[in-house]
Amino acid sequence: MYVTRDQAFGARELEQLLDREEVIDALYRFGLGQDLRDRELFASAFAADAVLDFRPAATKCGLDIPLMEGRDTIVGTILDPKVRIDTTHVVTNARVELDGDTARLTAIVEAQHLPKDDHSRHALLKNLYAVEAVRDGSRWVMRHVHIDNVWFTGDPWVIAGQ
Repeated sequence: MYVTRDQAFGARELEQLLDREEVIDALYRFGLGQDLRDRELFASAFAADAVLDFRPAATKCGLDIPLMEGRDTIVGTILDPKVRIDTTHVVTNARVELDGDTARLTAIVEAQHLPKDDHSRHALLKNLYAVEAVRDGSRWVMRHVHIDNVWFTGDPWVIAGQ
């Protein structure tokens, strides 16, 4: 017997599928906002009370980067105009678990960092992200982001803009 897409997906299943895509979109806004240096797009990825914990990844790279608390602190730190780096972020292997108005997201993110005026140096990281997301009106935002490093190559000081 052939089952049509409409028969296979009811309204509830379709809503969950859309929610999963919206949760992943928060991580896309995070990456692309950095790459384009677009403060508004980057900020739209986070809840006002968000926490970004890059410490596990930083430690593995030999850096000491503090816990970032609050959307304004995160945006100000990551998009600090004094830190002149070019980045590209690639998100893959995203998995989402929904629980009402909260979600858990895991993904692998490859992040390339290059000094804006010297592309002969780089830091390339492959990181595992664990994200707690929350519904914020019609969109999803990240409340807690935990970033651990799987591997890196290059000069990690590039990440800090040095």
